Amino acid sequence: MDGQSLEAFEKDLKDNLYRIWNRMSSGTYFPPPVKAVEIAKAHGVGTRMLGVPTVGDRVAQTVVAAHLGARVEPVFHPDSYGYRPKRSALDAVGACRKRCWEYAWVIDLDIRKFFDSVRWDLVVRAVEKHTDARWVVLYVKRWLAADQQLPDGSLLARDRGTPQGSAVSPVLANLFMHYAFDLWLTREFPTVAFERYADDAVIHCITRAHAKQGVGRAARADGRSRSGTASRQDEDRVLQGLQPAW
Repeated sequence: MDGQSLEAFEKDLKDNLYRIWNRMSSGTYFPPPVKAVEIAKAHGVGTRMLGVPTVGDRVAQTVVAAHLGARVEPVFHPDSYGYRPKRSALDAVGACRKRCWEYAWVIDLDIRKFFDSVRWDLVVRAVEKHTDARWVVLYVKRWLAADQQLPDGSLLARDRGTPQGSAVSPVLANLFMHYAFDLWLTREFPTVAFERYADDAVIHCITRAHAKQGVGRAARADGRSRSGTASRQDEDRVLQGLQPAW
């Protein structure tokens, strides 16, 4: 957004890093807007909006991402593969291929506009569960609320979502999905298996009825409650089971 390249940042690396450290350690770091960049999705179906931070902001985000990652990696589900060390999409495909010989039915799902619509209060709630570092929580809140600079130069204020393209978004997304999907699914449907890569997942079911009437229906209801189209009572029901985990 500020036009500064990696090369330009490195020309005065020591001072630039000191400036970031000084502001973050004193609580006075405020992230600049992220640059909205639209790219085509795979197979040419629609587009995806990325939020590209400045070089300095990416450095600051990486510090927080490393802090959180060290604390949440040990508790993440073994079948969560996206944006995690020593895991890849090919690992998820390998697990999926093996389980397709063990289960007769699958649900292939993609959470619609997940990175654009995830609720900030639940993300922050998850972060607070895993760290008591107030500076981490403070900057997570500020990054979530950072404006987007649109291609025409105007600024867009947001009230939800965590832009794809930043260094801290992957760990925040995985942390949210750990509670909202991974633990929920294993608790409510202990006989199923799954592989998840960020907001894409495959769920393996033993029978067609289980896939269609059980997991599928519950997943749709759960998704509606978090998107705001279900009642508050439905949302409380979904989140009630997470209380011990939080």
